[in-house]
Amino acid sequence: MSLKVGDSIPKFELLNQHGEPFDSGTVIGKKPVVVYFYPKDQTPGCTAEACSFRDRYEEFLELGAEVIGISSDGVKSHQKFAKRHHLPFILLADSDKKVQRLFKLPKFLFGLYTKRITFVVDKKGKVSYVHSSLMPDTHIKKALQQLK
Repeated sequence: MSLKVGDSIPKFELLNQHGEPFDSGTVIGKKPVVVYFYPKDQTPGCTAEACSFRDRYEEFLELGAEVIGISSDGVKSHQKFAKRHHLPFILLADSDKKVQRLFKLPKFLFGLYTKRITFVVDKKGKVSYVHSSLMPDTHIKKALQQLK
């Protein structure tokens, strides 16, 4: 069972799509954050999801929220994915699945891929909403509804 509403987000550090270290403490507990886990860069569903977050990113910013995408793909894959689709938000490389374990994500396809799940985190660093669905377009709508 993954983290649930009311749980505190664990602290973590991963490399972003630029190969730079990202410390969750720079945003978690300071502003609302949408952390979404997705299976794989450049796949149809994940591309649709990322592009939907991109297309509505300004709405998230207007609500004071940051968007963070996490998958098991490496930095180079994230770099290509972000560049190809003009993704303005943070992508994090969780190649060893350390953060997936911290978020208690269930195994997906024998543990090969990250499960598609979105966590909305309030200003205090607590989970306020969890959305788990294979349908990529529902994650953006649900996250925005929760933030409003």
